[in-house]
Amino acid sequence: MSSTHPSPAPASRVLVLNSGSSSVKYQLLDMRDERRLAAGLVERIGEQTSRLKHTPLHIGGESRERTGPIADHEAALKAVAEELAADGLGLDSPELAAIGHRVVHGGKHFTAPTVIDDTVLAEIERLIPVAPLHNPANLTGIRTARALRPDLPQVAVFDTAFHTTMPEAAARYAIDVETADAHRIRRYGFHGTSHAYVSRATAKLLGKDPSEVNVIVLHLGNGASASAVRGGRCVDTSMGLTPLEGLVMGTRSGDMDPAVIFHLMRVGGMSADEIDALLNKKSGLIGLCGDNDMREIHRRIDEGDERAQLAFDIYIHRLKKYIGAYYAVLGRVDAVAFTAGVGENAAPVREAAVAGLEELGLAVDGELNAVRADEPRLISPEYARVAVAVVPTDEELEIATQTYALVGKKS
Repeated sequence: MSSTHPSPAPASRVLVLNSGSSSVKYQLLDMRDERRLAAGLVERIGEQTSRLKHTPLHIGGESRERTGPIADHEAALKAVAEELAADGLGLDSPELAAIGHRVVHGGKHFTAPTVIDDTVLAEIERLIPVAPLHNPANLTGIRTARALRPDLPQVAVFDTAFHTTMPEAAARYAIDVETADAHRIRRYGFHGTSHAYVSRATAKLLGKDPSEVNVIVLHLGNGASASAVRGGRCVDTSMGLTPLEGLVMGTRSGDMDPAVIFHLMRVGGMSADEIDALLNKKSGLIGLCGDNDMREIHRRIDEGDERAQLAFDIYIHRLKKYIGAYYAVLGRVDAVAFTAGVGENAAPVREAAVAGLEELGLAVDGELNAVRADEPRLISPEYARVAVAVVPTDEELEIATQTYALVGKKS
């Protein structure tokens, strides 16, 4: 009599890594039920004051920390591996299906999650000139993870990929075509994993398939971007060649007359590097009023601070312009979805952004808007033609979902 043995369960865990220049954020998820098993952050890599905070979520355990110098990303990922192993979740586990990496810039070439090989690495490296702050750090994380688990599929999930569906009319800048093509100058867009997740979650909230829904997604954090999503596909977005274009942000200027740069060079005597630092790190809310925390800005407004009020008014004015512009681009809007730190938590921002747009079918219910919750929810009154929603983003889950969809069936 022959005996049969059940096949081992396919590997279902995905480790998500988001490598910054001096930090690594991570989450380990089980994709059978999208359950988070662990999460953590390594920060101040390369300094004497490095810190790793790790939370074993699968057992509801308390966070634990280790402090002291962590020399580089290799040391950081080894420390992460040790923490995971201490919880029985080590990187050597046969249940680990893949490692998914957030990569900020994928250019035109990468339109979907991609299994990483040497050719993919070389292309990500070639894109460093258009993402000098982000792609080098992303590459470091990838190379370190590949060295630790060379046998494991590693997947790049690109911030720009969701926006590659934009038509050329939206993606092209009105400059000489040959010059633009030679230097890869076009609108790429960012926060794509968030816009993808939130647009789908908004459709689900409305009880519809994403293909049936037109959504304006407002990702409002320290970095901020808007997107127009028609039937699940991005048709326009506010960030451009870099994350500097578009909305007023915490420290970035957003849209501005390009001639300001020439003026600062010729009249202000500023160098390109100084202007770069000004527009990316000393502008936006912090440049207008000295604060980039919306909570602090509201506290100052309540005390009658005119600079804080002006900064808020400029922020909202730009936001309304994009809502109106993307309404025109889409023609029909089913929902406006607020997400990310400010979008999810700052009720006054949501109220002010929609105020005066009643003729467009937009309105906010004051009581619903004031509710704090972790779940997607509608904050518009029942009579509103266009739903206004608060949809908490989940970029780690989106990266894990895309990673597992690509490699899970092969595990």
